[in-house]
Amino acid sequence: MKMNLKNNLAAMVVFLAAVTMAHGAVPEILYAKEKVDGLEIFYREAGDPSKPTLVLLHGFPTSSQMYRKVLNGLHDDYHMIAPDYPGFGESSVPSSKEFTYTFDNIAVVMDKFLEQKGVKTYTLMIQDYGAPIGFRIATKHPERVQGLIIMNGNAYKEGLGEAGWAPIFKYWKSKDVELGKTIAKEVFSYEGMKWQYTHGTKNPHLINPDNWVLDTAKITRPGQTEIQLGLFYDYQNNVKLYPEWQKYLRDNQPPALIVWGKNDAFFPESGAVAYKRDLKNIDYNILDTGHFPLEEEGPFIIKKIHEFMGKQQKVE
Repeated sequence: MKMNLKNNLAAMVVFLAAVTMAHGAVPEILYAKEKVDGLEIFYREAGDPSKPTLVLLHGFPTSSQMYRKVLNGLHDDYHMIAPDYPGFGESSVPSSKEFTYTFDNIAVVMDKFLEQKGVKTYTLMIQDYGAPIGFRIATKHPERVQGLIIMNGNAYKEGLGEAGWAPIFKYWKSKDVELGKTIAKEVFSYEGMKWQYTHGTKNPHLINPDNWVLDTAKITRPGQTEIQLGLFYDYQNNVKLYPEWQKYLRDNQPPALIVWGKNDAFFPESGAVAYKRDLKNIDYNILDTGHFPLEEEGPFIIKKIHEFMGKQQKVE
């Protein structure tokens, strides 16, 4: 009897989903996985795919969940897709022996993911790790990128804050095991995760603690220390590519919306200012908050994204 009830409920869910899609309705947010090169890539998708697409690329130490406010706020007007990188969120977490965790390799997977999803033209929203991944995709497919929304996503040496990067700069020089352990102990702890979200905010008591609780749970999984320290070490290769990304900006002049938390210890305001050297068409906004501006300035940022995307449609 229980099995029949379960089967009947499952059949009803499938039927209702089919009816909904047949009538052209689009679910508010879809939570799904796409297999890419043997990896299960988790993603959140919202909005009508026939509308302009916004690809949301997350930062460290989080996942696509950092864009939940954007997905909820703009799903009526735009198509949005937010993947989790390998090793992050709900995506596959192969060991470092099975998958080489570099920004080059993650960008290849994300590019293939977009190809498989049939996303051919899009605006990129990039934050933290989303910048080196997004710029690799943009320099490979400049004709596909209709605009950039840059939120504490760096592409300039002066945008690397000494306060946040000092231990990692040392790690680049030596890859010292003991230093790596110290970095992991400080950064990957519950307090370290909390600091990422609350440092530089106007009112830390308004930041949802679910953020660092979830990130702590994910980053303390087996193998994560090796994975994340590997990416910290590989980040130096992003810095080497800064001139190439800056040339992409100068040559292609993608319209850009900058919404930047000026109190970010890792990517201070100087990183935002530097974009003015290479971009001509910028909506420039410096916000009095920290590393994750959406947490404290969500309504303002969502309003600016809506305006920015609307302007690109009128130009087209």
